[in-house]
Amino acid sequence: MASIPADRSPESSLALLRDGYRFIGSRCDRHGGDIFQTRLLLRPTICLRGRDAAALFYDTDRFERAKATPMRVQRTLTGRGGVQGLDDAAHRARKEMLLSLMTPTALRRLGQLFDDEWQAHLSRWAGAGRVVLYPELGRMLTRAVCAWAGVPLPDAQVDRCAGDLHAMIGGGAAIGPGHWRGLLARRRGERWLAGLVDRTRSGAVPAPAGSALRVVAEHRDERGRALPRRIAAVELLNLLRPTVAVDRFVVFAALALHDHPEWRQRVRDDDAATERFVQEVRRYYPFFPAAAARVRRPFVWRGYHFPRGRRVLLDLYGTNHHPALWPEPERFRPERFDGGPPDPFALIPQGGGDHATGHRCAGEWITIELMKRAVTNLTSRMRYNVPPQDLAVSLRRMPALPPSGFVITGVRRTA
Repeated sequence: MASIPADRSPESSLALLRDGYRFIGSRCDRHGGDIFQTRLLLRPTICLRGRDAAALFYDTDRFERAKATPMRVQRTLTGRGGVQGLDDAAHRARKEMLLSLMTPTALRRLGQLFDDEWQAHLSRWAGAGRVVLYPELGRMLTRAVCAWAGVPLPDAQVDRCAGDLHAMIGGGAAIGPGHWRGLLARRRGERWLAGLVDRTRSGAVPAPAGSALRVVAEHRDERGRALPRRIAAVELLNLLRPTVAVDRFVVFAALALHDHPEWRQRVRDDDAATERFVQEVRRYYPFFPAAAARVRRPFVWRGYHFPRGRRVLLDLYGTNHHPALWPEPERFRPERFDGGPPDPFALIPQGGGDHATGHRCAGEWITIELMKRAVTNLTSRMRYNVPPQDLAVSLRRMPALPPSGFVITGVRRTA
């Protein structure tokens, strides 16, 4: 039996923070394959990348999610007790609840709410002179997703809510003050939504039928029990937070339109071109760096032994840039999606495999819907200038974002 290639460092946590999205891929290249082992946060960890690795990683007979994600990430980004850390019947029941909210009608409604927010902001942008797109998008998405979810959010609290959701998104990979902000934001968010769940269950807050608030508040687990109030709050945040995180993808879409202006006309004229463009943005730009699981039972893969309980990281960014899967992976080429839907184990910015039975993100359809709406607004309903600014996307920063937040000027409405 072959030994898994080992990283030279006895502890690689600082190297992960230093190298960011390239941490796993660069070491796989160094070892001449798609697998190596190291220590992260003082625990032995196997790192994988590639299509076959993704198919292995999402095999629920071999891997489980309980206790796989580092606690610092659970306490900021994902929440403790959420769907990401469940397995088997508990995971299926919780995932079914979340997927019930992803109907075509519900997606269109959320998309329309986002469109309405965009149109409402256009008049103000036209008179503002200089607009930083990233924080604007965060507030727009916060308002849209709370309205969609049936979560009451007064205007005076929008900035605070958007700021807390952003703090959770950045807190898992941050150290020092950034991590502490994520911790405090998570606690505030869970207290707020747990209280809202209580009031919904008592009838004090009339949650609309079919809304996320009502569905989560009334959900029964695989044993017929109501979710504890804190866990219900975690799952509501698992709808609000990832939706607001789409603001990064929208900024990347704006950056791609700026760097590849020939695509502006293509997406204006062709819905299929918009779909291809959005998929390439999701593939090309960095979003979530890796996913974690634990070995459920010992097995051998490609001659390598995976011991029970070993933590495994799948390189999402590295798989989306794997040269064996994506010819010229460092070129932005939406045409690569002309052949139809992408392989569910090759394009994995939000996880791989099947949505219903596996751990692929339930909100992936939300991401695509909102990105397509944003591209339409950027190309067909407004004109703007992009002044000189720092638009470099550092792969050492997790989560990644251009330092300028994408500044636009001279905004004018065209439709």
